[in-house]
Amino acid sequence: MIETNTPLQLEIAELMVQALNLDVAAAEIVPDAQLYGSGLGLDSIDILEVALVVSKRYGLQLKSDNENNHQIFSSLRNLAEYVAVNKTK
Repeated sequence: MIETNTPLQLEIAELMVQALNLDVAAAEIVPDAQLYGSGLGLDSIDILEVALVVSKRYGLQLKSDNENNHQIFSSLRNLAEYVAVNKTK
């Protein structure tokens, strides 16, 4: 079964692809795949860039000392769920 991204997941995936110049189409990012390490292959600098563009786009704060960062940035699905709950625009 092929998973499809929700509109918010796809929008965030497009932000990531543009910000990081990824060689993958936004629609090809699997919602439950890891964003770093063996999944999409992002590193800590990439995650920081993603946090910046997502914060700016959705008007929310993603602080480096948030104890939930590992969970929030573990997958596109988790990041989108966090954004859906916390976005201000």
